[in-house]
Amino acid sequence: MADEATITLSAKEKAVIDALEKLNVIELNTVVKYMEKTYGISAAAPVAVAAAAPAAAAAADEEKSSYSIELTDSGAQKIAVIKVVREITGLALGDAKAAVDSAPKVIKEGVPKAEADEMKKKLEAAGAKVTLK
Repeated sequence: MADEATITLSAKEKAVIDALEKLNVIELNTVVKYMEKTYGISAAAPVAVAAAAPAAAAAADEEKSSYSIELTDSGAQKIAVIKVVREITGLALGDAKAAVDSAPKVIKEGVPKAEADEMKKKLEAAGAKVTLK
């Protein structure tokens, strides 16, 4: 892999990077999935290797210090769940709806236990099914 100091971008390449930087996380994720499917490339392999070590270390700990909140089912009251997801994540309405529609989906990661329990209670009160991982 080339050193960052030696990478120079053309005007077209800079325009692509500028456009990508303006996307929110869900839009960027959609672009990555499209590129993976269309061009047969994978951005997940390096991330999976890098994430394996912390995951193994976390499994060794008896009590986890941070949790991921996974929306496993949106339930019958989708609008109420979307409102809570927006409150918890700060996502725009369309992004929160997309997150709820794509359940099961991790909606927030690296949350302290007390905060994760509170978020879980809010989501369950709105009618969603939630798992803390």
